[in-house]
Order: sequence, then structure tokens, then C-alpha cells
Amino acid sequence: MAQGNTLWTALLVSLSLMLVEGTNPGIVGRITGKGLDYARQEGVAVLQRELARVKLPNFSGSFEALVLGNIEYRFHSLKIESFQLLSSTIAPVPSVGLKVSVTNAFAEVSGEWQWKNWMASDHGSFDVKIKGLSISVGLKLGNDSAGRLTADSSACSTHISNVQVHIDGTWSWLYNLFDSQVESALREAMEDQVCKVVSSSVSSRLEPYLQTLPVTAKIDKVSGIDYSLVGPPVATSDSLDLDLKGEFFSLAHRSAAPFPPPALPVPEDHDRMLYFGISSYLFNTAGYVYYQAGALTYDLTDNMIPKESKLRLNTSSFGSLVPQIEKLYPSMLMKLVVSPSSPPSLAVAPEGLSLAPTVDLQAFAILPNSSLAPLFLLDVSTTISATAAVESNKIVGSLKIGRLELSLKHSDVGPFSVKLMQVMVNYFAANILLPQINERLAQGFPLPLPDDLQLSNTVLQPHQNFLYFGTDVHYG
Repeated sequence: MAQGNTLWTALLVSLSLMLVEGTNPGIVGRITGKGLDYARQEGVAVLQRELARVKLPNFSGSFEALVLGNIEYRFHSLKIESFQLLSSTIAPVPSVGLKVSVTNAFAEVSGEWQWKNWMASDHGSFDVKIKGLSISVGLKLGNDSAGRLTADSSACSTHISNVQVHIDGTWSWLYNLFDSQVESALREAMEDQVCKVVSSSVSSRLEPYLQTLPVTAKIDKVSGIDYSLVGPPVATSDSLDLDLKGEFFSLAHRSAAPFPPPALPVPEDHDRMLYFGISSYLFNTAGYVYYQAGALTYDLTDNMIPKESKLRLNTSSFGSLVPQIEKLYPSMLMKLVVSPSSPPSLAVAPEGLSLAPTVDLQAFAILPNSSLAPLFLLDVSTTISATAAVESNKIVGSLKIGRLELSLKHSDVGPFSVKLMQVMVNYFAANILLPQINERLAQGFPLPLPDDLQLSNTVLQPHQNFLYFGTDVHYG
């Protein structure tokens, strides 16, 4: 029996792991070839500045010359005067990451030289032109245990096809006797330093910048969003895809949503640098979290109604519809408590965004001692159209409410026709409740972008079960 239990446990664990690994992401990010090319331009510009600050080592040697005997030479105070990366490319490498290639680079170096032997010495300056410099760097992309994007340089190689050294000095003709040694030393020093600079730039500049991609973002006192990678980036022949968890979670007690994310078949568009597929799952986990926290319950009171309105939230106004209210609680203020009967669910389709919530509307009379006397409980259903937009690197939204359908669930003031309340409840919903909700939605939530990235030329389209967002970007 014990062996059977062990087998069942193993099977259940294996099944659980399979289910977790097969979970769809809540957000898919795609960097197109156009976006990668922009990243290449920015990255190569940084690399060029870094290479221009390279400190080349001194080098020395000796050789035997007829008549003069053993001559010792030393090249020192080497300084890079110019470093130009004239042509570069970037390409995704499936199962690896990215490959950056620089061709036709050019550098100029200056410095001092000296030589001596048993009978004489000389010194002077020199300059070097390094032509045909090529660099090839692999960037291995992955994710760490926290779901952050990682990058590591791999397979760096450098080749210099031409080194031209010009030496000034009285005895500069001696250079012809050991020019091959000097050119070889300069080529070796430069090739070695270039890959060191590339590796250093990846670890000290690229990696920290990638770490600014948010893994989680606190939205308010109730919730946060999980943007962690659910796996390593996937490089295709012309893009780089990132699967993000993309779900809201409770700050008080985090638990899994009781529904899975749908598939995210992001279209193969390449007109813009960056695309996001934002699943309806993200929005619906928000609804679930806020519903569980009780944050979707709204209190409506008379002081929220514009002073010029003839409709008031008191027993006199409602008493004209339900006389028993005014008889039992004459000239008293009222309070309406609106709360959803289930978590709201956003439907995303090509024709638009919509919700069909069902809420409870509980009416109270506010007694002179500030306690509440229950009056009636209504079931309210409606259809709501939603719109989404991108503002300042955030997704923002707004709702437009349709006609309310009312039904009486319970009454403490006797039976009455809810049709008489249709106009009044519609007014309170459209003019008091909805502006509160839209004010909150206008604050939006941040897109999972690194620091200092500005968006332009954006487009936002609804597809089946997801929003499709495309944009060009600018750094700085």
C-alpha cells in the first residue's frame, strides 16, 4: 500500500510540474528586427565610447642587429586617439540569444618609444593606424530565479587585418628591423583589450540596464503586477520573444487565480520596434484580486451628488417612489452600498472590450445616531463597454455604462415595483459611481519597460482574448 501511495504521489507531482510548465503567459513581449536594430545602434555607440577609453599596455622587447649588437626597445604611454565602429549588424540566434558583428572598424593610437644598446639610445613618438578591425560577440540571454532577464557575453572574437606604424626620431629607420614584432604586439594588445571591454560593458552596463525591467510593480495598497519571465527569451530568425507571467496579485495574501490564462497567438507584425500581447487574463486577475479584497465595494451618499441636482439620496426622494420609506424614516439621508456579486470579467474581442457585471445594491437609511437601517436589496445587471489607451508608458482605461436592469432581491419596507427606481438608479450609477471608477482607471498600470524608454507611434488593437499593442521606442 505504501508503495502505491508513493507512486500516486510521484504521478501527481509530475502532472503538476507539467501543468505549470505548460501555463500560458499573461503578457508576450516581442522585439522585432527593427527594435533590435535600434538597440544595436544604441549599444554600438556605447561600446565605441568605451573602446575609446581603453588603456593599452606598454610593451618592450629586444633584437640583435649587425654592428649595433643587442638593442632593447620600449613602447609606452599608448593612447587611443580615435575609435570608429563604422559598420555593425545584430541578428537573433535561435536557442542562444543574439549575435552582434562589427566590421570595418578603425582606430588610431599614439604613444612614445625609446631604444638603447651599449653605445647609443634614442626616443620619439609614434602613431598607429589600425584598419580592418572586426568584432563578433554572442549575447546569451536567459532568466534568473526571480524571473529577471539576464545577458552574458559569449564567443567574443576580434580580428585586425592591417596595422600601420609610423615612428618619429633620429634613428627611426631602426624600426624597419623590428617592425613585425611591434605590429604583432599592438595587434595582440588591441584584440585582447577589445573583448575585455565588450565583456565589461555587458556586465557593467547592459546587465544592470536589463535589471531595470520590472519583475513586480506595486499598483496601490491592494495589488501589484507580476511581470517576471516564465522562461528564457526565445530568439527566432527575425525577433526576440519574452513570455511574462502578467498577472495581478494581492499584496496582503498572494494566491493563484482560479482560472488559467488563454493562449496568446501574437500576430507576426514587424512595422514597429516593440509589440505586446496583453491577455484578458491580466485584467481578470485584477478583477479577482480587488473583488477578494472588497475593494470593488462603493458607498454612495448624498454629499456626492451635485448640489444643483433635484434627485437627492434621502428618504424624501425615494419616498416618492416607495411611500413606506418616508413613513418609516421621515426626512433622513440614505446610503447606497454597491458591490459586485462575483469578480468582474473583461471580455476582449476584435469588436471591442466589454463587461457584463451583476452587482448588489443595498439601500440604507441613516438614522439620527448614524447607524444604518436596511431598506432594500436590488440585483443590478448591465452591459459596460470599455476602452483602453496608452499614456506615458501606462495602460489606462475608461468605462461607459449601458442601461441597468433591476430586480428586487429583498425588501425591509414591503413589496414595491423596481421599475419606478430605474431612472434614479441610472442617474446615481452614471453620475456618481462611474466617475469614481473611471478616475481610478485613468491612473492606469505601467507597461513592463526598462528605465528611460520613451514610446512613439503607438497602436492598440483588441484581438480575441488579448490587447495587441505596438510601438516604436526612443532611449533617453
